[in-house]
Parts: sequence; structure tokens; C-alpha cells
Amino acid sequence: METLVMAKTAVADNAVADAAPTKVRWKIFLMMLFLISINYIDRASLSVAMPLIAKEFDIGPATQGLLLSSFFWTYALMQIPGGMLADRYGPRVVIASATLGWGFFQAIAALCTGWVPLFLTRLGLGAAEAPIYPAGGKLNGIWMTQNERGRGATLLDGGAPLGAALGAILISGLIALLGSWRLAFVIAGVGTVIAGYFAWSYIRNHPREHPGVNEAEARYIEASHAQDSAREPAVLSGRALDFFKYRSVWGMFFGWMCFNALFYGLLTWMPNYLSKVHGFDIKQMGGAVFIMFFSGFVGEMVGGWIADKWKAAGASQSKVLRTLFGISSIIATLSIYSVSRITDPVTVVVMLSVTLFFLRWCGLFWCVPSILGTRDRVGFLGGTMNLGGNVAGIGVPIVVGLIVQATGSYFLALMLFAGAGAGLFICSTLLIDYSKKLPV
Repeated sequence: METLVMAKTAVADNAVADAAPTKVRWKIFLMMLFLISINYIDRASLSVAMPLIAKEFDIGPATQGLLLSSFFWTYALMQIPGGMLADRYGPRVVIASATLGWGFFQAIAALCTGWVPLFLTRLGLGAAEAPIYPAGGKLNGIWMTQNERGRGATLLDGGAPLGAALGAILISGLIALLGSWRLAFVIAGVGTVIAGYFAWSYIRNHPREHPGVNEAEARYIEASHAQDSAREPAVLSGRALDFFKYRSVWGMFFGWMCFNALFYGLLTWMPNYLSKVHGFDIKQMGGAVFIMFFSGFVGEMVGGWIADKWKAAGASQSKVLRTLFGISSIIATLSIYSVSRITDPVTVVVMLSVTLFFLRWCGLFWCVPSILGTRDRVGFLGGTMNLGGNVAGIGVPIVVGLIVQATGSYFLALMLFAGAGAGLFICSTLLIDYSKKLPV
């Protein structure tokens, strides 16, 4: 009898070994791509509608900059708490709750009759959206293997340029079709709430909790994580704040700040720039912004694919990331600088597209929290990194608004963006050590 049981067990184990692993982890990250895209459609909606809102509420560039910045105040403030919530309660509930919350604030913005209540809804939108990236970074550490995290990170972060691209088309198209930015905001908000329900239905905190994961996929992921755990530091202090003793953490913090100074600058002010400097109407502006940010999405997918394939071929993690970040930051800096010297509108859109194609390779930064920290610290590190990025989100829209109002020109704003690209090069290639986890 015992021999029969052992034989049956051996047959079952062989069946598991022979079965192809399911691909649930990739479906989850496609869902995260979808959610982050919605995230950016909602946050970019104000930038697209700003020419109409500014006229209706009679506000100048400085107040417009304040409105464009307000989202990032609470978004930045809630990054570390959002990451800690994901560490404590798991990413599933945090992602679903965040999606429902920001859909609500997006929709009620349609009721605003002046810039002050609109400002308050943007604060609410920022607080609700804040946990999505730290929780997504934690999902990357839980679900993806070492040679898949580059693609996982870029699927996660690829929603930023894709959402910005789709937002330009969808919001401008809804405004043109309905004749109202308010109705466009309501439709976007209701769609987000529906997406939150689907997120809760499909995402799970761990592979073995998901009904679609077979034994082969679970073992495949666990084997990779066992190898990661073997490389983790033997002595841990247990104090999260001890991370700030390390140069790599500060390089991650300021590198992501520089990246977002450039990206958020383009996201918040390029629609106005194309309208005011190059005379684009709402439809032309929507089409141009779509081309620019969709180029960023394609670039992000290309960067993630190159990183994972290069690592799988035997290149060190450090070599791959330093090289890709270096190429990305140099080309993005040169491209955005060239925009200040070009007067032809078509060429301007081409160079902005080149800027975003290479800049978005730095979506690979979302690998860094899981590279530097153990699995139970990834949410905290992801929140810390995104705090740095969104400090730039707070400051850049205001600074650009003040520059434009004071000088009547976008030249110094473009130089600010070029300076951010240079800072990204220094932080990503010189300050971060990608070869080891930190003993915290």
C-alpha cells in the first residue's frame, strides 16, 4: 500500500514537472499596465483641459502652475505611507482601494465652479493615487523572477507614457465630442471605479493564492526567490530609516527626482507649450501629445526587453542598468535641449518623441527597490523612490509657470529640463550600486 502511495506521488510530481508553467504573473502585470495607464489618463486630464479651464476660470500661468502642481503635494506626501501599507496589508487591497478612490475624485472635479475647489479635488486625487506605484513595485518583487523584473518594471511604469498618450486623445476627443471638459472628467472617473473592481477580482498578493496559477508556475517563482533569499544580507537591523545611511538609496531618490522633473515637466506643460508657442488647436495638440507619449511607451517596452535579454545572456545587473540608464539620459538631455533651438512644429514633435522614447528606458528604475532591499522592504523603498520623483512633480509645474509668466518664454523651462537629464545621468550611473542588497 505504501509503495502504491509513493508511486502515485511520484507520478503526480512528474506531471507537475512536465506541465508548462501558467503565465498569470504576466497577466497581472498587463492589468497593472492598464491601471497605471488609467492613472495617467486621470492625472493628465487637467493638462489637456487647462486651456479651456484657464479661460473659464480666468486664471494666469502662475495659478495654472499651482493647479498642475497640487496633485503632487499629496501624491508625494503619501508615497512612503502607501508603500508601508502595501508591506503590511499586501498590494491587492491597496491597489484596488487606491483605484476606487482616485476615480471618485476625478469624477467630482466636474462639479467645480472655480480654481480653489478644483485645487482641492486634485489634492484628493493625489492622495488616492499615491500607493499604486509602491504596491506595484512590491508585486514585482513577489511575482517576478530575477530575469523578468526588467519587463515587469517597464510594464508597471509603461502605463505612464501610455496613459499620457491615451489621455491626450481620449480627453481631448471627449471634450471635442461633448463640448465640455466636465463631462469628460465624469466619464474618466466612472471608468476608473469600474477598473478598481476588476483589479480586486484578479490581483492576488502571492502566486499560491491565485486560482489561475498552476503548481509549475508557483514552483518556478519560488525557486527564483529562494536564490534571491540566499543572497540577502545575513544581518538585518530591522530599522527602515537605516536605509538612508547608504549612497545608493540617495542616488535612487535623486535619480528618480531628476527623471520626473523632465517627465512631469513634459506631461504638465507640453500641451500648453504646443498651444501657445506653436499654435496647435485642441485636436492637433491631442494628436501631437499622443505621438510623443506613445513613443515613450514603446521606448519603455524596448528598454525592459533589452535589459532582461542582456541579463539572461550573462551580463551583470550592474552593467546592464548603468549602460541603459547612461544612454537614456544622454540622448534625452540632448533631444530636449534641441527643442529650444527648433522653430518648425513638426520637428519639435519629433524631437520631443525622441526625448520620451529614450527617457522612458528609465522605467527600469522600478527594479531598484527590489535590487537594494529584501522582499519585506520593497514597498518602503518604492515609496521612498517615488517620494523623490514627486517632489519634482510638486516643484516643476510651479517653477515653469513662474518662468513663463516672468519671461514670456519657455526657453529657461527647457533648460531646466535639460539640467534634470544631466542629473539623471550622474545619479543612475555613478551613485547607485546595483550589485548587492543593503543590510537593513
